[in-house]
Amino acid sequence: MADPLFERAAIVGAGLIGASLARALRKAGAVKSLIAYDKDPAAAARAKEIGVVDEAAKDFAAAAANADLIVIAAPVGAIDALCRDVNDHARDGALVIDVGSVKGAVAEAAAQLRADIAFVPCHPVAGTEQSGPDAGFAELFDDRWCIITPLDRQDDAYKAAVDKARTLWERVGAHVEFMDPAHHDLALAVTSHLPHLIAFTLVGAADDVESVAQAEVVKYSAGGFRDFTRIAASDPVMWRDVFLKNREAVLEVLGRFSEELAVMQRAIRWGDGEALEKAFTRGRSLRRAIVEAGQETAKPNFGRDKKGH
Repeated sequence: MADPLFERAAIVGAGLIGASLARALRKAGAVKSLIAYDKDPAAAARAKEIGVVDEAAKDFAAAAANADLIVIAAPVGAIDALCRDVNDHARDGALVIDVGSVKGAVAEAAAQLRADIAFVPCHPVAGTEQSGPDAGFAELFDDRWCIITPLDRQDDAYKAAVDKARTLWERVGAHVEFMDPAHHDLALAVTSHLPHLIAFTLVGAADDVESVAQAEVVKYSAGGFRDFTRIAASDPVMWRDVFLKNREAVLEVLGRFSEELAVMQRAIRWGDGEALEKAFTRGRSLRRAIVEAGQETAKPNFGRDKKGH
């Protein structure tokens, strides 16, 4: 096994991603000791209880003390306050990374930090609808992408920190790509944020249809609706912050989606089967490309067993 990259890592936010990264770092032998801090003390205590970390910190200062790696795994809405904590308590030369799916707001906050702190914004494109420390597992990042959006710094120390962040993600099984923060936020608005918004909205619309009983929605949800509910089960606080922090990109993509939806509405109204088939064929081709790229299983029923699990 390769030598550890870090002596002590502080995981700030003991949820799915924080707990998974802690487990992955330990499994890869990339860190000697782990400490967790969460605004909910019970979450940090649980992370220690189940062996995700070695210690549970009472506050940010205690977590950051002597940590040469600080992982910000909290909702992106907390980034400004957490960057102030980093500025006040991180040791000289510490590498700080985050794992949020919005990068422009993170880069803006991180640019205000002390020069001796290297904040490298990161986004592991991986996750499930589960949350909390018990949801974490070391294999979450295997063969997934992690997008790194470095700050506009050209000093050698920062470049070395970016290289170390890349090595970190590769050690836990991820593929790494570099991207501009603004481009990242637009790309993720298409591939992640808008799908979640649609899922939340569709589930809400189904709940509002008075002529369809809730029991019927549950009973007959073995098709597409069931898969939307999986997405809609994601952490509401995290997604609230995502939409507020990536407002411009989401609104741009939502506008384009609304235009496409209007085209579909018109095709259905006027019986334009050719337009519908063309749109559905395009969607099918994209699905096949995602499977071929290894980002989804080609197994029937999305890999579920006969009981739907």
